[in-house]
Amino acid sequence: MATLWNKGTSATEAVESFTVCSDRILDLRLARYDVLGSKAHIKMLESIGLLSSDELEKLTAGLDQILSEIEEGSFVLQDGVEDIHSQVEFLLTERLGEIGKKIHSGRSRNDQVLVDVKLFLRDQLLEMKKEVLALFEELQKLSEEYKDVLLPGYTHGQVAMPSSFGLWFGAYAESLADDMFMLAGAYHLVNQNPLGSAAGYGNSFPLDRKMTTGLLGFETPDYNSIAAQLSRGKAEKAVASAAGSIALTLNKFAADCCLYMCPNFGFISFPAELTTGSSIMPHKKNPDVWEVMRAHCNQVMSCENEISMMCSNLQHGYHRDFQILKDVLFPKLELIHDCLQMAVYMISKVKVNKNILDSSLYDTMFTVEEVNRRVLAGMPFRDAYKTVGIEVNEGRFVADKTVNHTHIGSIGNLCNGEIALKMQKASDF
Repeated sequence: MATLWNKGTSATEAVESFTVCSDRILDLRLARYDVLGSKAHIKMLESIGLLSSDELEKLTAGLDQILSEIEEGSFVLQDGVEDIHSQVEFLLTERLGEIGKKIHSGRSRNDQVLVDVKLFLRDQLLEMKKEVLALFEELQKLSEEYKDVLLPGYTHGQVAMPSSFGLWFGAYAESLADDMFMLAGAYHLVNQNPLGSAAGYGNSFPLDRKMTTGLLGFETPDYNSIAAQLSRGKAEKAVASAAGSIALTLNKFAADCCLYMCPNFGFISFPAELTTGSSIMPHKKNPDVWEVMRAHCNQVMSCENEISMMCSNLQHGYHRDFQILKDVLFPKLELIHDCLQMAVYMISKVKVNKNILDSSLYDTMFTVEEVNRRVLAGMPFRDAYKTVGIEVNEGRFVADKTVNHTHIGSIGNLCNGEIALKMQKASDF
């Protein structure tokens, strides 16, 4: 295998296979970012005199050609080439001659990988932001549309108090706003430039790290060279945590939908083409999308813990353990994107049962309303609670199904406008 670090000896095939793992496949996702990082790096090298203007022009053109091949889908990792960084440098050297070997001056693969990963994760977070906003907007629309349709609320899995579809949909919208704050935190942590930290201890070349920070659109450098390397694992963990927060919201919503679709509840339904059937039971309309989403979200939530376990007990500096972070995180990012997109698609087709309360099964959820009416009429709370409880036990309770909830965040005062402002603030990154 062709390696940049080869000094005349070769690892055995078994060692190479074991240590390279899935890198050759996963690295293709980083190809674009490797080229962008290299373009910024060589522009900086020219500014400090390590490249001539002619060399910069040729190298930039060569990198642009590779970038075009990546975007067209014709770029491949050739057999025997260890990773994306090696492939780019080998291609430049093959096409441009000796100047291709100059692009690595002042860099280590450690900070090169870090730059690639951070640029990749930054784009992933921005894509998640768009997907979360799309789901948020759909939920807010449904919350307004069905704000007057009552729905049983549950505690301990038992009928509890009046809720509404407006309150239910709106709850998940606001939960996504909280998730967006997590995304913002991960974004600011990721959006720092490690380029120039080399293997973790800087470099004797007079590198202009502020220049590459600006060229790559980072907010700030990772100033301390060791701190830059300490961000390996921490950046991935932050992204996994943010994705896990979204996954927790989607997981609960999916669980609700599975329950509410059950004919014993019958609160919501979806067109037949969005459900699946049974091989022997012709009546079945299974919530497979929501069940698979629930499982995928559990997988996403596990990712943060996997990363934490992989990165603990390591002294500072680079360790090959970090290479496996891509195997853990990258597939989970695909899952959360898929789940967000599918959630928007599904709820855009949801059908709400507006006649749930026609059933006497839910009459007892109005007991608290009745207690409160009697308290407002002058009866002490404990007396009102006891008398209504006796009426329920003796089968004499008659439900008054009118509700008058007006406080902030209640059925009659959803605060969707305020929640939209909260999301606007959270997504300002």
